[in-house]
Amino acid sequence: MTDDLMSASVERVARREAGAGESARASRVWWEREADDYQAEHGEFLGDAAFVWGPEGLTEESARLLGDPADLAGRRVLEIGCGAGQCGRWLRGRGVAEVVGIDVSARQLQHSRRIDEATGGSLPTAQADAQRLPFTDSAFDAVCSAYGAFPFIPDAGAALRETARVLRPGGRLVFSVSHPIRWSFPDDPGEGGLTARDSYFDRRPYVEEDEKGRALYVESHHTVGDWVRAIIGAGLVLRDLVEPEWPEDNTSTWGGWSPLRGRLLPGTAIFVAERPERP
Repeated sequence: MTDDLMSASVERVARREAGAGESARASRVWWEREADDYQAEHGEFLGDAAFVWGPEGLTEESARLLGDPADLAGRRVLEIGCGAGQCGRWLRGRGVAEVVGIDVSARQLQHSRRIDEATGGSLPTAQADAQRLPFTDSAFDAVCSAYGAFPFIPDAGAALRETARVLRPGGRLVFSVSHPIRWSFPDDPGEGGLTARDSYFDRRPYVEEDEKGRALYVESHHTVGDWVRAIIGAGLVLRDLVEPEWPEDNTSTWGGWSPLRGRLLPGTAIFVAERPERP
């Protein structure tokens, strides 16, 4: 990654196609630059060893989407897009034998090491692209991702096939993304974010570019139907689709998420799938 790309500023926003390589590079650029501010702003909400599925505040402790904690004891779990490793630490604290976190950003993983040193823990992590997982087939009993890599991957089907590859038969995948309906509305936590403006069916990624047209941030849009077809196409079975409601006691605003919008529109979609025991 070149220094001029790391220091480039956003000059314009576009809705255009962005391939796997460009999207992965943009994610590295954005998270290397924004990791410090992100952890400073949201670190208290995320905790050092907590598993939060999204801005609504739904936790794995209450939702148990990965299964009963007792059933996870002694298992191997992969977290994709782990950031500073908060979810992985929570899982380790629940007796999971081995948790591995990957993230495209080295700076995010440095924050994971910082928290490890502060808490006395040790979460194994690796810098890797979710589109090319550096693990053998059927290596994990479960895979999870809380707003990790999946919102930033242009080919949902390819990403889910790669994820299914490292999941053992009978294993579970749970991942959360921005609810696809949000793409129809401006990313505004106030009244301006309550009026539909764009087509839900416009699947062109959202791209922030520098003056040379190079992507500094890419977020991809897939409809609910796209995600369902990608899950099935990867040979997985969809078990649940969770749309967390905004709780009364959550008064926080996080980007385009807010109590005002959250009580009217879904903000997060959590997909729960399993790899069948037999093909």
